[in-house]
Amino acid sequence: MADGKPEQPPSRFSAMFEGFRKELDEHHDRRERTIKASRDITAASKKIIFTLQRVRNVGQPVPAFVNKNNAPYWKIIEDQYKGIAADLQGLNAYRYSHNITGGNQEFMEALSFQHYLETQSVIPQEEAQAKIAAMGGEAGTVSLTPDDFILGICDMTGELMRFSVTSMATNGKLPAGTPAAPNKRVKQEASSEDINDKMDIDEEPSPSQGSQKPRTVLDDLRAIRLQLEMFEAPLGSKFQHELVTKKMPVMRECVDKVEKALYGLTVRGSERPKGWMPDMGGGRQAEVESY
Repeated sequence: MADGKPEQPPSRFSAMFEGFRKELDEHHDRRERTIKASRDITAASKKIIFTLQRVRNVGQPVPAFVNKNNAPYWKIIEDQYKGIAADLQGLNAYRYSHNITGGNQEFMEALSFQHYLETQSVIPQEEAQAKIAAMGGEAGTVSLTPDDFILGICDMTGELMRFSVTSMATNGKLPAGTPAAPNKRVKQEASSEDINDKMDIDEEPSPSQGSQKPRTVLDDLRAIRLQLEMFEAPLGSKFQHELVTKKMPVMRECVDKVEKALYGLTVRGSERPKGWMPDMGGGRQAEVESY
């Protein structure tokens, strides 16, 4: 007499549950691939930012050694986006958005920081999305949500703060771009139909009008702060919580640190002898505190 139990006949629900198991396995595999890619993108983006902090000028192409050092990290980011592009199509783009958001924000921080150093402007969202779309290749486009774009710009202000303070500590001045030509304010001629309505408009300057004082990084930080403070995030959303309670206070603090460092440099700058440079080899701290 056999000890084993008689074999049970297959249930009519077995095939259905086998399908459920397959779907769950595929879901967990996609999720793990996305999380791993996000971590690798974050790590590579941080290394790009570390190298970009060695730049000392704005509004100019980054030095060749920076591009050379960062090329392998850009390649890692491209490979990671290409590897998960197929997993983030259709509804899955929303299903796994919270798994890739960390990598997207860190990538935006690195991309916008380099874009600012080269052009002294904030990269448009369309251009950033095009960069990621090109990395996806034939597998499809990885979506860069407006939330990730804005949060990445907030993080970029922290890098501008470090860049500014380091430049002031080593060069004794706040980084600034090339002088811009002034805009002349003129009165618009009123038409006969609307004689009472007049407005000031900007007239394109001529080459003979001279140039204005160059725009500094602090000017740009204040402009970014102003625009972000006017932004209204959807009430009750996770994005609003992240922006209002975490990113905005840190962003304001970064602007304040650059202002205080500049005040100290301006007020105490006359105490330094001509040609003064900080002693980077000794234990004495530089005059401008490092943040």
